[in-house]
Amino acid sequence: MTLRAYLILFVLALIPPVAIAQFQPIPGYLDSDYYYAGGLQLVSGRGFTEPYMWNYLDGSLALPHPSHGYWQPLASLVAALGMWLTGRADYASARLFFILIAGVIPPLTAYLAYLFTQRRDLALASACLAIFSVYSAPFLGVTDNFGIFMLLGGLYFIFVSRILQNSERLSNWFWLGLFAGLMTLARSDGLLWLAIAFLFGLLQAVHGFQFKNADYKALAKTALPVFFKFALIALIGFLLIMTPWYLRNLNVYGSLMAPGGSRALWLANYDQTFSYPPDLLNKEAFFALGWRQIILDRLGALKDNALSAFAAHGAIILFPFILIGIYANRKDMRVKLAVYAWLILFSVMTLLFPFAGARGAFFHAGAAFQPLWWALTPLGLDAFLDFLRKKKNWGDERAKVVFRAALTLIAAILTVFVVYLRLFSLGWSEGEENYPPIEQFLLEHNIQPDDIVIVRNPPGYYISTNRSALPIPYGGEETILAVAEQFDAKYFILEKTATLNSLKDLYKTPAGNPHFIFLGEIDEAKIFRIESK
Repeated sequence: MTLRAYLILFVLALIPPVAIAQFQPIPGYLDSDYYYAGGLQLVSGRGFTEPYMWNYLDGSLALPHPSHGYWQPLASLVAALGMWLTGRADYASARLFFILIAGVIPPLTAYLAYLFTQRRDLALASACLAIFSVYSAPFLGVTDNFGIFMLLGGLYFIFVSRILQNSERLSNWFWLGLFAGLMTLARSDGLLWLAIAFLFGLLQAVHGFQFKNADYKALAKTALPVFFKFALIALIGFLLIMTPWYLRNLNVYGSLMAPGGSRALWLANYDQTFSYPPDLLNKEAFFALGWRQIILDRLGALKDNALSAFAAHGAIILFPFILIGIYANRKDMRVKLAVYAWLILFSVMTLLFPFAGARGAFFHAGAAFQPLWWALTPLGLDAFLDFLRKKKNWGDERAKVVFRAALTLIAAILTVFVVYLRLFSLGWSEGEENYPPIEQFLLEHNIQPDDIVIVRNPPGYYISTNRSALPIPYGGEETILAVAEQFDAKYFILEKTATLNSLKDLYKTPAGNPHFIFLGEIDEAKIFRIESK
């Protein structure tokens, strides 16, 4: 394919995210709010600190506190880069590079697909599927990791392809480690891709070795040095990206990894993500649940993650052709690595982090595979049509063209439907548009500039009002009072959509509580002043 073809694909690929962006004036949900808020902190010169929290798992006891103690910083860095480039600290600037990344993904997918077959028509078909990305479409141009992970995942498999052509060119191993580092800087589960690079290095080192009547001493003598060379070069690329962040964590938390993620291992339900104090999450409390409940929770995550694989990653209509494409190319090392990585990711998000996985982490992390899945879909469709022609003497090359066009058309229709559902039917915002009038209400009731509020979406409240905020902790009124005392929070906003079972009575009967003085209500959000004991 020519450079001109890739540039045309890039321009065409910009149309959906730019059009969708016109109906997304705000980040719209917690993840996007968080990364945008982190970008605002960076571009304003306040560094990796936060005057808000989205959970308490990093163990901080005051505001402001160190940022990105649970989620990783790359999306915030990309948001800050857009604002720095334009000189404007607004959401349109923050999402600039996210939209550009969304435009790069289809030509990148076309290039990856071309590496499989050297066929322009199949590469263009894959690119069209990437343009009409169905469930990912509303999220590609926002301040989140979807586009970043697709870009890095596509680049990762492109460099796997280059290594397969010449594994002795060590610079390719360096780039593989570099992309794994960037993926880890975006999401903690990016570490998986470093492990896959090591696995790939081992497979390449033993490639061609005859295991029948093998001399394993000879294998160790010849293959292990090669493996260590590949792994070391990849590790250098990885550490070039991650060392500054690991040093920062070591300085702030006393460990390479922030403590928030490891505590999520002991969740008994998703709402415990907001546990306070965080040491309530521990292995003793976890195993006290009993094995029956632990297994049932993971079976529920198994169902949800399988559904996400089918609907979100497979876009429903593409799913069977992705599977056929995987099977038809099962001997291809790129496909093998993708299957290994996907199975590991699915297992981790089902067995170790079932609640985070089922609530979107698997959807997010699986975005790295999308360029490869789109590249394999036309191959799977062709393999299916070849099977029909062989068994039923039905179809020819023209039929393949028609079916590829039909598949793209269905993907386009599904994309429009999902975008309409997410932006207009369900509504893009999750209540953040109510925060400015709530803040105005509080100002009328003498809230002071340094007063802290407790609210469903603290990063969203901060970017809407510039006020420090804390999340509603898991538990009842006593836990909220404990948080208020620790952080000197003065006001509590209880939204209908964020009402835990333990707070339903307070929501239904807001007046008369001596510790939560009811001030009023705005669009089903009850507003209280907190009176400490």
